[in-house]
Amino acid sequence: MCGIAGRILAAPGRVGGDLVELMDAQEHRGADSTGFAIYTMPRDTGYVLRGMGFDKSGIGSDLADFENALKDHGASLLCDPEILTDDSRHYCFRMEIGDPDNIAKWVADADTLTDRIEIQSCGRSLEIIKDIGGARAVADKHGVREMTGTHGLGHARLATESSVLPNASHPFWARPFPDVAIVHNGQITDYYTWRERLQRRGYNFLTYNDSELIAVWISDQMKSGLTMQQALTKSITSIDGVFTYMIAVGGGIGFAKDRFAMKPIVMIRENANLAAATEEQAVRRVFADECEVVNFDGPSLTGIWQVGNRRIAA
Repeated sequence: MCGIAGRILAAPGRVGGDLVELMDAQEHRGADSTGFAIYTMPRDTGYVLRGMGFDKSGIGSDLADFENALKDHGASLLCDPEILTDDSRHYCFRMEIGDPDNIAKWVADADTLTDRIEIQSCGRSLEIIKDIGGARAVADKHGVREMTGTHGLGHARLATESSVLPNASHPFWARPFPDVAIVHNGQITDYYTWRERLQRRGYNFLTYNDSELIAVWISDQMKSGLTMQQALTKSITSIDGVFTYMIAVGGGIGFAKDRFAMKPIVMIRENANLAAATEEQAVRRVFADECEVVNFDGPSLTGIWQVGNRRIAA
């Protein structure tokens, strides 16, 4: 029953605040956890990382080992990490790094530390923030409302199968592809089949949440030569289940609905400003004036919403 949302601004602005409104309006669809994928202004070099550690008593050794793994791949921290702790055992971090020699190999190496520390996003502009609780609680804790950028995704989760911990929540990063994130409402019934196939191709999964798979599947299809539109269309017939998902890259947001059309999505667009969500009352939070709401009410629907003139590519 989860709720999803996407937001695109005509010019860089406080996209974080709009995403909080979109997800607060849909908190009744799932308040186990809430997450946001925010695309800030892209940097020319270096990456921003967001992640979490599982035992704050080991912050010093965790980050030291993480930094050593980074140095092994020709990169380093560009500034001191930002660390956020609360009364739980977990801690969250944000850090900026230089360019590794090979980002996929570095991610694979860094993922050997996932019993202690986990990267939840990596990108020139992408930052994923997710935590337990509703939209306002997560936003207050992580300063989401003040985050500026061009576009982003949001998710309110009702946990049905996998863990409620923040690392099992949406949005998911399409590791190891920088700047690709996904939110998903539904269930993938051939999840284990596709997971095994992608693992044989060298991809690593850190949860058993079926949504994590979709982001990697789409990115792998694009790596193989498909455009995003072609990959979205192919997902309708290649992936079994009932689903509506949105996938974001640096250039915009794509969406797809399965053949059964059971999971809703609506959208309002005025010039270059756009909001999409599971429910109409959510998009009207950010478009207060009377305007047309497009209801994507049908099977096998796909589309792409671009940010300005940016190119859509993973």
